[in-house]
Amino acid sequence: MSILKELQDRFRPALADLTERPDEMLDLLRRCQDPRFGDYQANFAMPLGKRLGRSPREIATEVVARLSLDDLCEPVEVAGPGFINLKLRDDRLAEWLARAVADPRLGIAQVDRPKTYVIDYSAPNVAKPMHVGHIRSTVIGDSLCRTLRFIGHRVISDNHIGDWGTQFGMIIYGYKHFVDREAYRRDAVGELARLYRLVRALMDYFEGQAALEPLAEKVALQEANLHEQRASAGPRPDKKTAKTLRQLQNACDKARQELDELKAKLAAIEQSPDLGKLLAEHRDVGSAVLAETARLHADDEENRRLWREFLPACLEVLDRTYQRIGTRFDHALGESFYHDRLESIVRELIDRGIARESNGAVCVFFDDRDVPMIVRKRDGAFLYATTDLATLRYRMETWRPDAILYVVDHRQGLHFEQLFATARRMGYDGVELAHVSFGTVLGDDGRPFKTRAGDVVGLEGLLDEAVRRAAEVVNANDDAKPGGPELSPEARARVAETVGIGALKYADLSQNRTSDYVFSYDKMLAMNGNTGTYMQYAYARVRSIFAKGNVDVEALRRSGAAILLETPAERALGIELLRLGEALEMAVADYRPNQLTNYLWELSNRYSAFYEACPVLKAENETLRTSRLLLCDLTARTIRQGLDLLGIDVVEKM
Repeated sequence: MSILKELQDRFRPALADLTERPDEMLDLLRRCQDPRFGDYQANFAMPLGKRLGRSPREIATEVVARLSLDDLCEPVEVAGPGFINLKLRDDRLAEWLARAVADPRLGIAQVDRPKTYVIDYSAPNVAKPMHVGHIRSTVIGDSLCRTLRFIGHRVISDNHIGDWGTQFGMIIYGYKHFVDREAYRRDAVGELARLYRLVRALMDYFEGQAALEPLAEKVALQEANLHEQRASAGPRPDKKTAKTLRQLQNACDKARQELDELKAKLAAIEQSPDLGKLLAEHRDVGSAVLAETARLHADDEENRRLWREFLPACLEVLDRTYQRIGTRFDHALGESFYHDRLESIVRELIDRGIARESNGAVCVFFDDRDVPMIVRKRDGAFLYATTDLATLRYRMETWRPDAILYVVDHRQGLHFEQLFATARRMGYDGVELAHVSFGTVLGDDGRPFKTRAGDVVGLEGLLDEAVRRAAEVVNANDDAKPGGPELSPEARARVAETVGIGALKYADLSQNRTSDYVFSYDKMLAMNGNTGTYMQYAYARVRSIFAKGNVDVEALRRSGAAILLETPAERALGIELLRLGEALEMAVADYRPNQLTNYLWELSNRYSAFYEACPVLKAENETLRTSRLLLCDLTARTIRQGLDLLGIDVVEKM
């Protein structure tokens, strides 16, 4: 159940005569921040009063008179200029809690009208190790799948793997020219990744060389303009001119930094013992890579053979990583799956007047955007946009979804705006298309998180380091127990794996997904604060009460005993336990798993206050002891369920 939804349903008819958009007003019905004023508070009388030209307090009083809340709340109070304060009845709280105790789903009903969701997430390129950037898409997408399924929707997860395209042209070119056969025999994926990086560096060099002169000219022009503007401004420019000069100086500094970084990058490649000697022999690497890609797409026998040889080992490495982090997909239909559908998509777009030729390329143009979406290049090659349109069509024809969610980096925003606009022109009006965007993982320097060598941090290394550090926390915690260590070395290793990976996931999911965040192992594994480690510890701490008291949990749940809410701490914990449904609704409303982590953090705080104020095993009498044990059990079950929806496991001991 959801208390908030129940209250909103009761308020909706009372608002019907006052506004044509009652749901907009119901968004202002929220839990009270200060328990002195009640449990929930409605603040819509003020904007309604302004809109209707009436006293907010008069409107609030009128709404209260129309309400039917006697079975849910104590007498409703109108306070101040028009706040409606609601305090839930203790007997109803106890009744709802008793239902949650008896329900494996903790009282959370499934939706009345299930929808079909297709969720596209993770989507790594094969033959390149997954890196830190993939963690966000993977864990956000997985949590959304779990949560939407839990509340009753049909969910189809599809990992749109990059197993085609230019990156394979680069790998094939690298294999034909630079492969170390022994290294390939020992570790095929590692050698293919090395080849990719090598060819990418060569391409970057020649692309950088081509960009060097135009960039130097740009810098020279900006600096000349700045010099001219300063000369004309004189020694004492006015505020407006001074601001303009600062802006010009910043632009010059940025352009100069870009030029210097490019020069340094080119010099590093020239001086590299591995790359420098290859430059003269591979000046046409860019066009050669495109030619290898074109041959692959044209079913060239050799390139197809190499592609088929490379792919299984690459997919095996991906599967191993997914298995370790507990992520599963219903489908993994890579870009290659849609290859034979691309030409027909482009032809249809042309025939229906959605796309047209421009300078040899085929493009979709938009009235409100300067940049078109290219679906076929001048040389006949297709692009991501073409594949995504073919993918969308396949999903619509195969699964007929109500919504397709793309959990992809925010930098792809323009691509998805154009993709969705084109899909609407193709007739896909009845499906929700959403770009579930996310920000960047940053290092302490505020830049994208990288190794000391400047490489993007590999996901496997990230997991290993998280587990290693988690082992230090687990060992120290176990060694410090009053009765001595409780865990065997094998158990410590299992707990460290669970805690380390859980901490990594929680650290990401607890952020507002649209924000960048600074990655920190120390904060991630802290035993206090809003961390996965603390949540797992909170669960284990609750479970230890039952072990210490030798309590039969199953018999406790079957006892039918009442839950008593006689103290403020018990009542506050009881209400928080009943807010799980509310938290899930908020998490799926805008596809933000951090709403669920926020709830778990609030719940753990309520439990800590309860534990400090209310003896459990040493309660004054058996009735109170049983009641408090039931609250403890519900807390543990709710934490475990919440963490499971985040894709995080729990441990019984830490």
